[in-house]
Amino acid sequence: MKTKIAVAKGDGIGPEIMDAVLRIFEAAEVQLDYEVVEMGKSYFDAGHSTGMTAKAKETIESLGVLFKGPMETPKGKGVKSINVTARKVWNTYANQRDFRSLNGVNTVFSNAGIQINLTIVRENIEDTYGGIEHMLTNDVAVARRIITRPGSAQVIRYAFEMARRKGYKKIACGHKANIMKLTDGLFLETFYEIAKEYPDLQATDIIVDDLCMKLVSHPEWFQAIVLTNLQGDIVSDLCAGLVGGLGFAPSANIGDNISIFEAVHGTAPDIAGRNIANPTALLLSGISMLRYLGLTANAATIENALLYTLEKGIHTGDFGDKTTKAYNTTEFADCIIANLGKHPSTGGAFSQPNFICTPNADFHPDRNKITVTDPNVKEEIMGADIFVETSLQPAEIAEKAKSQLTDKFELVMVSNRGTQVWPTGSIYTELVDQSRIRFEKPEGTEITQKDVFTLASQLADVFKVCSVEMLMKFNDKLGYSLAQGQ
Repeated sequence: MKTKIAVAKGDGIGPEIMDAVLRIFEAAEVQLDYEVVEMGKSYFDAGHSTGMTAKAKETIESLGVLFKGPMETPKGKGVKSINVTARKVWNTYANQRDFRSLNGVNTVFSNAGIQINLTIVRENIEDTYGGIEHMLTNDVAVARRIITRPGSAQVIRYAFEMARRKGYKKIACGHKANIMKLTDGLFLETFYEIAKEYPDLQATDIIVDDLCMKLVSHPEWFQAIVLTNLQGDIVSDLCAGLVGGLGFAPSANIGDNISIFEAVHGTAPDIAGRNIANPTALLLSGISMLRYLGLTANAATIENALLYTLEKGIHTGDFGDKTTKAYNTTEFADCIIANLGKHPSTGGAFSQPNFICTPNADFHPDRNKITVTDPNVKEEIMGADIFVETSLQPAEIAEKAKSQLTDKFELVMVSNRGTQVWPTGSIYTELVDQSRIRFEKPEGTEITQKDVFTLASQLADVFKVCSVEMLMKFNDKLGYSLAQGQ
């Protein structure tokens, strides 16, 4: 019995490379049926603000698996990326990208005899990809970076399970918790909490800039790496460069109910319609999809045929020996089909399972899932950070703020762009027209949300208030950071 999946061919070179991959699947007798869905730039242009029709959304949610080509989001029209939207709307929380040295794809590492076999697992829902941005003044833009304990736990547990199933011995958490002590700190804390459940795996952490340096000097040191969304996006593209580029980088977006398999390279409109595009990245993503669907024998057969083809020096125009023939998209697919059943001399298909879950097309929730890790945590309001628009000097800001104080709050500090400028600071600190004023409650008193907003209302008599943030304490742990220099 064939499994039905949704297919979106994409924009630019998308239809060409998707047709090539599906033809390889057919030749390998893969037991899949395809329902083509309407997604991409043309559907933005037709007035669908999400880049997909309502029918496409319904089909994907019904089938649980989407295989998609590269898609373009129109620029300058205020619409969100269809790729990011699809991943977030369907909660595909783990982006898994496997990077390995491929015979016939020459890199500085393959030429040096260094074999790469590592997997990046990137958190796929949160972080700055929420796209929550505001202009607080004409000169000051802010983005809200959201890192949650449930979201971190979901992707980190996936990464540990994946590492164990693939036979890895170690896993690293890439982070910037030395600077972003609460957001990246929460991600790192969750990593080590979950690591206790996997004593068979060596769990370490590494600051992301150090990680990037080590990846380009010693990529063989790493096996599995889990990161937050933005850092994972950057690091995974860096790793693609280690093995030959995005044309050799598969991508799987895994969720509990819906998963998306796609090529992450661009639509290459300059070569669209010329039948010269390289379908390898999409084919590798499709092979990952086959493993996810349990079609592991098909996956191994196709992967070995691809690896054998590359080993023989067969290539499209974007890579390989420039003194030998460059095959077009159709010819390249034909060569892989002709090599079905053959095995490369080295580096054949991996036998370890890639994924820890399979689609559950029969599950259709009737409400949004809400996760709270500890509903009994004790919360206490300690004060507030009130952000104001002003071009006054720090001491003048403090004096105006003091004029609005009640006995429920004490003025603690003023900062500008995160650096304290009052009660102490440096005359050499350059300022912009938006400052943060921190108020805390006196010891032994209690305050409420209403007290905070009353203070903000009073402060609005002397400043333009841009934003208000509660200073919270959870059990015995402060939920806010100090300013630079505080």
